[in-house]
Amino acid sequence: MAAKDGSRFLVSATPVTVIAHLFGVASVKLMLVWILHFRGGASLTSDNKEQLFNVISLALFFNQLLKLVSAAMAYKIVPGTRKAQRFVHMALLLISLSMAAFGLYIVFKFQHDIGMPNMYSVHSWLGMGTVCLFALQWFIGFFAFLFPGAQWMTRARLLPWHAFFGFVIFAMAICSAETGLIQKFIFIGLFRGSEALIVNFIGLTTLLFGISVGLAIILPCSY
Repeated sequence: MAAKDGSRFLVSATPVTVIAHLFGVASVKLMLVWILHFRGGASLTSDNKEQLFNVISLALFFNQLLKLVSAAMAYKIVPGTRKAQRFVHMALLLISLSMAAFGLYIVFKFQHDIGMPNMYSVHSWLGMGTVCLFALQWFIGFFAFLFPGAQWMTRARLLPWHAFFGFVIFAMAICSAETGLIQKFIFIGLFRGSEALIVNFIGLTTLLFGISVGLAIILPCSY
């Protein structure tokens, strides 16, 4: 959709936002098919360690998608006042942060149970760095922009840095999700067949989801 503004044509964020959600839904469905159909499901109480590992995959994957949607598009998809948009933005990010903390707990529990070393891969460092930076970003944003709120001059100075580090976290989340898929791909020795195809499509739709979210950020709203 294009909106005419004088001699310029501006593309609205609305159709891109819809496309981003479609890629997100596709990623979630493919992940569920992979875990439930090919990997035997997920459970926190099962004696099967693979099912515990699958909980990690689901929790952290859903967390990455929620993080991207809430961080990047809350101001695009929530009509109303700026304050209401900011509240939804922070609330969704708090849910995402809680899921990330839960996911990290399960990761360390799983690795402890099977005797695997912690923080041994690029994915591990990316994931931990993303969560730590995410938590710091949330707390600074909460006290600077929501409650009790800093002075407007301080907010104006912080806003470009808040947006910049939001983009950094956005990129790190995508990289973490993709490297996590690769790590599990190698861990289970998956190199061919229909299951490998499903995993490849998860990676592809996740990448396209991230690209479309990034595009939605920079485009103007139509309302």
